[in-house]
Amino acid sequence: MGNDLIADLTDLGGAGIAVTEIGVDPPPLAATPGVVQVGVHRGGPVPGGALDPFDILLSSDPAAPGPWVGLPPARLDVAVADLRAAVAAQPVAAAVAAQVLRTSLDVSFDQALVAESLAYSMLLASGGFRAWRAANPSRERPDDRAPRVRIDAGRTLAIRLDRPDARNAFDARMRDELAEALAFALDHPDAPPVSLTGAGPAFSAGGDLNEFGRASDPGQAHLIRTLRSPARLAQALGERLTVTVHGACVGAGIEVPAAAGRVAARPGAHFRLPEVSMGLIPGAGGTATIPRRIGRRRACYMAISGADIDLATALAWRLVDGVEV
Repeated sequence: MGNDLIADLTDLGGAGIAVTEIGVDPPPLAATPGVVQVGVHRGGPVPGGALDPFDILLSSDPAAPGPWVGLPPARLDVAVADLRAAVAAQPVAAAVAAQVLRTSLDVSFDQALVAESLAYSMLLASGGFRAWRAANPSRERPDDRAPRVRIDAGRTLAIRLDRPDARNAFDARMRDELAEALAFALDHPDAPPVSLTGAGPAFSAGGDLNEFGRASDPGQAHLIRTLRSPARLAQALGERLTVTVHGACVGAGIEVPAAAGRVAARPGAHFRLPEVSMGLIPGAGGTATIPRRIGRRRACYMAISGADIDLATALAWRLVDGVEV
């Protein structure tokens, strides 16, 4: 999309960012269609109430409770600048991320997954994604027919992502094999406990970038994405499923685990949602799973900023439930 059209969108309130200094600026009366509304708190008691119009809330109190993102005072202006830059780089994707997250908790989990997939499919045709893809062309890889997912059927049904050389990057085959494994667990007549882990140095580095945008039919891809959704199956398993993550948990590497009844993390685990920087939104269920753990505003911060979330923050936010040594 050309710069003139983006400017028109911004002028019409269809894209862009608005930063409100809470206690100084008049608060927005309502969320505007595509403008990412950021509220900033710089001192005094952390405000409560009348926060509905905001997509992201930043506080200079590092211990600020949800829905706030608490930061050291010295980091606050940096975080605001980073958000401005992220929205300026991908205004359409940022607007769509905010729009999808505003409704995620108002609908059922399955409906939230469908809304995410529809938006994701639409963004695959956007100028922002096409520009990212042109700057990051796909690379051909040797055809690797090795299994992506392995199952050990003991007293606990152990499922393991097994593509360590690619840091367990989610390609279509891994998605399909994981969906099959989780469906097998869901339908198991003995209903055993289920564990999900990842082999190698990282639980998952996220989607396989070489496959992004390759679907020839976005509508068909949407239907496949909703039919073969590991996040939907993980959520259906409920408390039966424990996911233990480690290392990099990027994109799908936290979007799918966040659906589980319990998420344990090993020391050093860290979490990131990079999709908006590519002109997309989380597409493996993250706009449905992550808000149900940490709230929509912290999820929106993760999605638009692309910031790396360390384990201490993930624990404080309840993105993960505990540490496994």
